[in-house]
Amino acid sequence: MIQGNMQVEKFNLISIMKHAARWHPNVEVVTNTVEGGIHRIGYYALYQRIKKLANALDRLGIKHGDVIGTMAWNSWRHLECWYAIGGMGAVSHTLNPRLFPDQIDYIVNHAENRFICLDITFLPVIANVLDRLPKLEGLILLTDREHMPDTSHISIPVLCYEDMLADEPEDYDWPEFDENAASSLCYTSGTTGNPKGVLYSHRSNIIHALTAGGADVFNITAQDSFLMIVPQFHANSWGLSFGVPMVGAKLVMAGPHMDGKSVYELATAEKCTVSGAVPTVWTGLLDYLDANQLKLPHLRETFIGGSAVPRSMFERFERDYEVDVIQAWGMTEMSPLGTMNRPLPYWDDLSYEERMQVRCKQGRPAFGVDMKIVDEDGNILPHDGETSGKLMVKGPWVIERYYKAEQSALDAEGWFDTGDVANIDEHGNMQITDRAKDVIKSGGEWISSVDIENTAVGHSEVQIAACIGIAHKKWEERPLLVVVKKEGMNPSKESIIAKIAEEHAKWQLPDDVVFIEDMPLTATGKIDKKPLRKMFGDHYKDL
Repeated sequence: MIQGNMQVEKFNLISIMKHAARWHPNVEVVTNTVEGGIHRIGYYALYQRIKKLANALDRLGIKHGDVIGTMAWNSWRHLECWYAIGGMGAVSHTLNPRLFPDQIDYIVNHAENRFICLDITFLPVIANVLDRLPKLEGLILLTDREHMPDTSHISIPVLCYEDMLADEPEDYDWPEFDENAASSLCYTSGTTGNPKGVLYSHRSNIIHALTAGGADVFNITAQDSFLMIVPQFHANSWGLSFGVPMVGAKLVMAGPHMDGKSVYELATAEKCTVSGAVPTVWTGLLDYLDANQLKLPHLRETFIGGSAVPRSMFERFERDYEVDVIQAWGMTEMSPLGTMNRPLPYWDDLSYEERMQVRCKQGRPAFGVDMKIVDEDGNILPHDGETSGKLMVKGPWVIERYYKAEQSALDAEGWFDTGDVANIDEHGNMQITDRAKDVIKSGGEWISSVDIENTAVGHSEVQIAACIGIAHKKWEERPLLVVVKKEGMNPSKESIIAKIAEEHAKWQLPDDVVFIEDMPLTATGKIDKKPLRKMFGDHYKDL
């Protein structure tokens, strides 16, 4: 074999921050802080602190392959932890504070965290399960001495982050290691059983970031100010913690302040041009803008993922605020980028209605992701935009096996089953029609809960809606719509059903609508249907 005569540079995530520090030294990372107020730091100064942190972790005895947990909001300190831990050859493990205590102690013990770096907000969360974490050696509170809380009740050492960094040198000799070495760890929230760990490598994260920054994906440039609302503990921060510094863009961190007012004020003050979050966050922002007759003067486009984007959200952003909505799809197991719905030339020939139908799809695979839909026997299904099947993926940033699992997560041909049901049209646009576990089977026909939900939230008085399949004597299952009303509104069941009937056949319509005060959400901000099924499981038993 004749080999190319090119240099070989082993991937290490720290190279991203080295580049940002050298070529974009004064570009800011801005944080709406836990302690209160706005914090600013340039990439050069941030990198100096990352080296100080690596020295401090060395002093604690952290070595290659050790797992260090983080339970923190988006902030410059959390970013420092990601780069210092991974850069020195250890593994940065994001912990989702919204998980149940039993899930948190399982994850910490399964990952064998030696230390956890956490915001002061989350000290009670860890203290609540500390007696179940026998291998945990200490806690590092991501704050300064002034804001250190009382930790006298904590049975293991508690360190102050800023005190740790204070006397450390700003020089650090980053080790060289295999680019396939683990860099970071993220657990899925899990729909059944215990959460599962996804272990990313330096190579997979950098390839992912290189692709994600492309013009047909996130389209991030050094001219952008990126408001990163999606938490760093959610699906590898969508790769944005790596992709934004890689191009030298300004990075604006929302911290714990994700309500509509805070997001508006931060986006406006920092002249944010791009942002990304799950739909529930954007609903809060849009409602705040509507109520206060405000605009978004700088925001050019926003990326929405985590769950399907309802048509009404597209229309509100674009009609009322002149902000383009780009829908994305991915999974923790995919680092998480899978598809992005960017315009294609043929859109110019479509009517508004036709174009909107296409835009409500999840989009086309990015380079590096291969994708297919198959039936229950594994036969490949046509890309006709109608036929739905199991969505299978493969690629260099797609999981091969879960952390510490003995068996591969792939089939015999190397494909990963996403657990989603989808169709793909002739232009390559993929559309999720449901999670496999959420599809409603009624009288031998399939009903997409996602489609019903997206239509329902188009009702002007509906805040959020969930469609679930409920056992039915005659039809096996029938859809039930669970609704949270908009504040001050009182929609009727009949008006909501009438709205859904505008786009769906009669047999697909929910047999009933029930109203609740608060919608249960998962740790990543998606609708959690498990408690709803438990709550309303007998709703149709007498029908």
